Amino acid sequence: MTRALKLAFILDPLAGLKPYKDSTIAMMRAAAARGHQVWTIQRAALTWRDGVVIARALPIRLTEDDAPWYEIDGDELALPLTSYDAVLMRQDPPFDFEYVTATWLLEAAKEAGARVFNDPAAIRDHSEKLAITEFPQFTATSLVARDAVDLQAFIDELGDVILKPLDGMGGSQIFRVRADDPNRNVIIETLTAEGARTIMAQRYLKEIAEGDKRVLLIGGEVVPFSLARIPAAGETRGNLAAGGRGVAMALSARERAIAEYLAPILWARGLLIVGLDLIGGHLTEINVTSPTCMVEIATQKGFDVAGLVIDKLEQACA
Repeated sequence: MTRALKLAFILDPLAGLKPYKDSTIAMMRAAAARGHQVWTIQRAALTWRDGVVIARALPIRLTEDDAPWYEIDGDELALPLTSYDAVLMRQDPPFDFEYVTATWLLEAAKEAGARVFNDPAAIRDHSEKLAITEFPQFTATSLVARDAVDLQAFIDELGDVILKPLDGMGGSQIFRVRADDPNRNVIIETLTAEGARTIMAQRYLKEIAEGDKRVLLIGGEVVPFSLARIPAAGETRGNLAAGGRGVAMALSARERAIAEYLAPILWARGLLIVGLDLIGGHLTEINVTSPTCMVEIATQKGFDVAGLVIDKLEQACA
């Protein structure tokens, strides 16, 4: 039997989490069900002094209900991150300077002996939009640029494209722009902040109607089901936050081939939990900050993704 682990989760404020769909809560429940201790940390509580990274942490007990979904299980304590068997960084974006600062602090904790997942340096080095540029063999025709001349030429060449910021999430500020769109100039001006900000342009993929597929990689293992985020009527974005509908389905041969190729590479970099986004068999994003969709896959297909995360943690901490 695996020994009981002491696990710390760095996450958003507990009161704002949605237990009926939150992947981090699913992981904490899976850990608690196996007898592991669960501690919660707010990112603002991370501190460094004299070579030691410490954070105030609150121990909790998970319930089977959604209201309340947890109970406080002891006093809040300020503990070094090395006192836990593993620390999981599950803070949602935006990936701003405070997020980057957290990765530096977590990297210092790792150098002192803490096990941190996802690896903080890997999180920092993997822009969720730009990471796909390492694997162009799997992507649709794409452009990263800030100059309006380059972006306008790309639109003219392809005729129908998607424009998006490099730091967005949940479908925020994603635009579909056709060559004859009368608003194309102002869209480019807005997204690039008059040429001061780099953005991404990608060929529009009509297969978005079949869903923006989230494929999860857990500790180098491919989850055999994706969650297809299917756009609402009249919408080009499949993101659940933008009104998309989530449907779990088996991976296609192309999706599995891409996932199987990337899984060992990303796991070797310390990325325990990765969410690939694919549309029509094309890789569009590699999500590493706080990938979700575990609950929907488990509910619809019975595959315990959160349990697989705990399996991998137990193996890493053995």
